[in-house]
Amino acid sequence: MAYRCDHLHLRSLDAAAAASFYVEAMGAKETARMTVRDRLRVILDLGGLNLFIEDVPADTARAPAAMPFVGIEHLGLTVDDLDAAMAAHRARGTRIITEAQQVRPGVRMAFLEGPDGVVLELLERRAA
Repeated sequence: MAYRCDHLHLRSLDAAAAASFYVEAMGAKETARMTVRDRLRVILDLGGLNLFIEDVPADTARAPAAMPFVGIEHLGLTVDDLDAAMAAHRARGTRIITEAQQVRPGVRMAFLEGPDGVVLELLERRAA
């Protein structure tokens, strides 16, 4: 049996605003917008990953407050220039969780907070 990634599904208090963040700040492309069970769903292509972002009621439970925790912890994305990506996120006011740091030869990473508390890891990989 072969498995392939189809999508990552995020729940949001404001799917349209969350989608705008991924489009404007991370270069995602909106591919569809629809209503599913009376809720807005925006579908994005984020570097080849189908990202479904769907509205939820305001009283929906939030993710755990502190890492680490059991379950999906973060979404990791690669960038060619981590310093430039971090500067762009600082300029737009994105909350920086962890500044860029070298984690091993050829690999630098940083963590940001996206919409609805989604943790985003940015990785820059270069030949060691």
